[in-house]
Amino acid sequence: MRPEKSTADRAAAFESERGRLTGLAYRMLGTLADAEDVMQDAWLRWEGAAPHEVKKPGAYLSAIVTRLCLDRLKQARRYREVYVGPWLPEPILADPAAASDTEEIIGSDITFALMLALERLSPLERAAFILHDIFEMPFGEIAPLLERSEPACRQLAKRARDHVRKSRPRFTVAPEEAEKVAAAFFSASKSGDLDRLGRLLAENTELHSDGGGRKIAALNVIHGAPKVARFYAGIARKPAYRPPLWSQQMRINNLPANMTINGDGTREVTLVEVVGNAVTSVYIIRNPDKLERLWKQVGEPDDKAMPPGTALN
Repeated sequence: MRPEKSTADRAAAFESERGRLTGLAYRMLGTLADAEDVMQDAWLRWEGAAPHEVKKPGAYLSAIVTRLCLDRLKQARRYREVYVGPWLPEPILADPAAASDTEEIIGSDITFALMLALERLSPLERAAFILHDIFEMPFGEIAPLLERSEPACRQLAKRARDHVRKSRPRFTVAPEEAEKVAAAFFSASKSGDLDRLGRLLAENTELHSDGGGRKIAALNVIHGAPKVARFYAGIARKPAYRPPLWSQQMRINNLPANMTINGDGTREVTLVEVVGNAVTSVYIIRNPDKLERLWKQVGEPDDKAMPPGTALN
């Protein structure tokens, strides 16, 4: 076989696995930026692998990506220990009209509730659960990746599965109904209408706000409908408050979401979980590092929709 043909075949094999492996890395690490860095490192190792080392390309690449992710998770945990305020994953566009090929391949099942549940697992539990329950890899193949016995890997996945199940809503709602509830919530939150918010929020609602120390955000998770409603009412009552300059509702991480440019020019994305006819979780992302990719895909609003001289930040 000619070297150039061998190189081309190897590149083609890698590309055929890229979407699946990027999805694995995103679920492990929580951001597409980190996932793509892992994919670059994985390509370098794949390119340098001796032919006799690769019996099954998919399994070999899964092993590389898993080990790279486990290494990065150790660094990520140290970083998140000093992160300012709650940490949220990077949002992934679920609107097929604007989503990239990579995001479409990653899938629409990655809600924030799942990602936050994964975040609370140990790295090994997270890997065992993702590889077996999501990517359907046999425990016999997972064991050498994690350097654990098959029974140990089964136990890791079971502990993770039990935790994830507790984090998932017991009652689902049709997307169309969820969109209606979300639209009413987004409207009420802009005006700070306590009565409307009280009717739309579940009793045990939680609000997570991620500014990453770059933008003003709540430093702790806010628990309970009354406190969440007062949070929005308090913002609307501030003398310096100005209504959003632009907003657009869409689906992000398979949740109803609202992309907003606030009165001060700050970009913001709010996602909501809806169970029954009430909002159970609110996720606000203001950290510019996590919004850059999303905003590029959606595009800036038409100049006519923005007041002259508006500075976006």
